[in-house]
This record gives sequence, structure tokens and C-alpha cells, in this order.
Amino acid sequence: MFERFRRCLQAVSNNHELSMGYLSQQALKNLKKYSYKGVDESLVSHYVLTPYWNWFIKLFPLTIAPNTITLLGLCIVVFNVVTLLYYDPLYLTEKDGATGPPQWIYFTWAIGLFMYQSFDAVDGKQARRTGMAGPLGEMFDHGCDALNTTLEVVLASRALNLGRSWWTVASQIATLANFYLTTWEEYHTGVLYLGPFSGPVEGILMIVIIYIISGIFGPTFWDKKILTVTRLDRIPQVVQHIPNIGLNESFMVFGAFALAFNIVSSYRNVIKATKADGKSSLKPLIYLLPFVVSATLQIFWLLSPSYHDSAIIHSPLFLPFLCAWGLQFAHQVGRMILSHVTRGPFPLWHNMWLWSVVGVVDAQLPFLFDKPSFIQSTPKRTAMFIYLTLAISCITYARFCALVIRDITEFLGIACFTVRKKDAEGVWRETRDIQQDGYVKRL
Repeated sequence: MFERFRRCLQAVSNNHELSMGYLSQQALKNLKKYSYKGVDESLVSHYVLTPYWNWFIKLFPLTIAPNTITLLGLCIVVFNVVTLLYYDPLYLTEKDGATGPPQWIYFTWAIGLFMYQSFDAVDGKQARRTGMAGPLGEMFDHGCDALNTTLEVVLASRALNLGRSWWTVASQIATLANFYLTTWEEYHTGVLYLGPFSGPVEGILMIVIIYIISGIFGPTFWDKKILTVTRLDRIPQVVQHIPNIGLNESFMVFGAFALAFNIVSSYRNVIKATKADGKSSLKPLIYLLPFVVSATLQIFWLLSPSYHDSAIIHSPLFLPFLCAWGLQFAHQVGRMILSHVTRGPFPLWHNMWLWSVVGVVDAQLPFLFDKPSFIQSTPKRTAMFIYLTLAISCITYARFCALVIRDITEFLGIACFTVRKKDAEGVWRETRDIQQDGYVKRL
């Protein structure tokens, strides 16, 4: 009887703690209703990569948690960024007078990104092998993917010899927009769609090829004109209608067309899902506004004092600015994914917008009111504010991750970085030692 009373008190205590957490009780209960649904139409994935992934997953013992595999993949990319900072801390290109990283470094970036893709592809397989599949893995996987998105923009733009330029900003916007669209589509359809050409498969392989080419010929190779390289400049009709832009700029144009295609494709899937549920197919378009607002704020901040003389783009502050932007984006889509797995309302507001508004208004004071900036009045103070923005973006996102992981692991009784679950008595144990009824296996 005493034992039963103790368990009742423990249950009351646990419920009280959960109600005081980041997630509401209803959101936590909805976690148990979640089931992952995905569609992959990639031929490369089916016929080339899947056999490799099925072999690769067997290299991991069952004692390694799936989220640990995901995190290891992200760490490889972070190490690639560290090598960039070591050889090119100012993020300059050869046309800016910098020597840049040695060419062999680009081969390590190619290997690192391919390994990230491999780790990202097999973490779900490991989850099913170890019985650890669930919404926590879905969130952790998407969170790492969101962070990797900006990191690869930084690396790929350097490999393409774009560096500090508006082309890199355009690359950031297009890449983040594609990721946002995929998450937005999954929220409304309940299915993660990967089409015949998707970012996680063909997109990553394309960037891997870019790194390899930069490793062979150097990043200045991408400054060559596309019509000259393809010898189409010998055809007068082609020269009259197609501008002879650089290969790197051509890649950005291709990215714009890919983004337009993804917008149409994602919205088509959302229309089908909303019509099937008897809902409005126009209302989901409102949920694209958070990305538009966020991107617009960053662009106006970068436009100070002018488009051709941006104080941030043409300075060492460009890299920390992009990283702060990426962290805010990861936080934004993290909340979207959380709403998806908990069946919660779509997050239309992000608190970091207030901070960005302060940065934008202060930077644009000379243009808006013909008065000098109050905070970013000197290069030193601007640097302090940008690095403070980076720190706050990092802290707020890290806090979000920590709170969500804590609430989900405690409620579902599943560990994040170890292959452990809570048994029927609430004790953490190795997953292999727990029966389907929740009790410990008896020898």
C-alpha cells in the first residue's frame, strides 16, 4: 500500500513538472499520436544511394543512438567550417586579393558533406533498428538539417568564389526558402515529400561535385563565362539572347528556377491535402509570411548604407551575420516542426524579429530620418552589435532545443543520445532490456 501511495505521489509530481515545462500537456499527449510519413521520388536515392545506405548502417552498433549519428554528421560539417575560418577568417575570395584555402581543402569539404548526407540518411534506419523511432528523432534530424543549410551556403559560396557578395545573400535566401517550403508543406500535408530532384539528395550531390571541381581547378574556375566554357559564344543567336555570365552566377540562376519549381510543387501538394480535408487552400499561403518577414528584415539590414556599399557584406562581419541569420532560421523552422509533431498552431511570430527590427531601424536611421545611427555608429560598435546578435540567436535557439528535448524525453521516456528508455516503473534502462509491455526482461 505504501508503494502504491509513493507511485501516486510520483505521478502527481511528474505531471506538475511537465505542466511547468515548455510544452503543454495537450502538446505532449499529441506526441504519441505522431507517425512519420515520407515520400521519396528520387531515382538516385532509390537505385544508387539506398543500397549504399543499407550497407553503411550495418557499420553502426546497436548501442549508438540515432540522434548521436545525426549529431556526428553535423559535427563533420562544423569541422569543415572551422577549416574555412582557419585558412580564410575574413571570408575573402581570390578576386578580393586573398590566397584562400589550399585546393585540397575543398576535397575534405566534399567528403564531409557526403558523409553528412550518409549519416543523415541512416539515422532513421538506426532508430528503427534500436526501437528509438519517434517525434524526437524527427525534430532533431530537421534541426541539424536547418543548421547545416546555412553552413553549406557559407562553404559553397566560398567554393564558387562568391564570398562577400549579394550573390551569397541570394544563395542564403534561396536555400533557406527551399527548406522552409518543405517544412511548411509537411505541416499542412503530414507528409515529407522529396521529389525527383530534392535538396537532401541531388542538391547535396551537386554541391559535392562543386567542391570536387574547386579542388581540381580552384574556385576561380567558376568565374569563367558560361557561354565561353560551353563554346556557345560562337553562335550569334545565343549571344544575342543569353547573357554571358559567370558559371557561379549561372548556378545562382539555376537555383532561382529550382526554387520557383519547388514553390509550385509544394503548393500543389498542399492544395490536394487541404481539399481532401475540406479546408481552405488559400489560408496556408499566410504561413509563408514569417519567412518573407524574416528575409526582408535581414535584407534591409544589409542595405545599410547602400546596396553597393553594404557595411556588413563588405566587411568581416558578413560571416557572423549569416550565422546569426541561420540560427534564427533554425529556431523558426524548429518551432514549425514542433507544431507539426504536436498538432499545435502554426508559429507566425518569432521574438527575434524585434531584435532584427532594432538593428534595421538603427542601421537605416540616416536614410529614414537623416540622423546618424545610434547603436551602429562606428565599425567597432557595429561589430559588437552583430556579434551580440549572433550570441543571442545562439542562446535562444539552444534554450529552445534544451527545453524541448527535456520535455519530450521525460514524457515519452526515451533518451536523446543513448539507447535507453524508461520501463513501466519509470527507471531508465537499455532498450534491449525492456519488453513490449514496458517491464524488464527476466532471465
